[in-house]
Amino acid sequence: MKTDLRTELPLLIILGALFVAAAICWPQAPDRIPIHWNIHGEVDAYAGKLGGLLGLPLTALAIYGLMLVLPRLDPGYPNYSRFAGSYTTIRYAITLLLAGTYTIVLLQTFGVPLNVTMLMSLGVGALLVVLGNLMGKIRPNWFVGVRTPWTLSSKAAWVKTHRLAGWLFIAIGVLTALLGLLQPSWYVAALLSTIVAVSIYLVAYSYFVWKQDPHRIAPAGTTPNGDNGAAGEN
Repeated sequence: MKTDLRTELPLLIILGALFVAAAICWPQAPDRIPIHWNIHGEVDAYAGKLGGLLGLPLTALAIYGLMLVLPRLDPGYPNYSRFAGSYTTIRYAITLLLAGTYTIVLLQTFGVPLNVTMLMSLGVGALLVVLGNLMGKIRPNWFVGVRTPWTLSSKAAWVKTHRLAGWLFIAIGVLTALLGLLQPSWYVAALLSTIVAVSIYLVAYSYFVWKQDPHRIAPAGTTPNGDNGAAGEN
């Protein structure tokens, strides 16, 4: 997978804008910066100027760098070229969510009233919908997607699990956005329960598809010969 300036420049501009915003806000910013909100949108954690104004920009920069480097460390690196567009979209979606979150932090720092719960729910919901639409396009690798022992050793398990995961991610994304708009008292419990249930189901589903795949591959080192194929006879 190749990267070029045309792809990276918008991301670098967004990242640069976060640091520029931090520099502009630094002189007027208070000593306590809001960094976390509870389910009711009330601030329940603060940080000093350094952590509050630079924490998210540095996190976004670190994630940007990590997502550039990880594919090159992946044994499945050649497959990244087969979903390069989807991987780039994922990188953009994550960066934009972090930039949006930082915007909320700055606005709240300077007293602008916002419904943080609703905004963050819409942002996370949108990210999940984007990921859901891309899941079916991701090809086998060790870092992106639903990576279980069974999806990594069966093409059928990988493809079918990711197609199902795509629909489930979209459903969870829509649910997250709706709950953020309605904000019922059972919001967090419902969302966490759904995420746990979906995660368990996907793991189990990948196993059952793998179990039925006659072309599944044994993990390295688990056969008598220590290779990935069937053991030969002496």
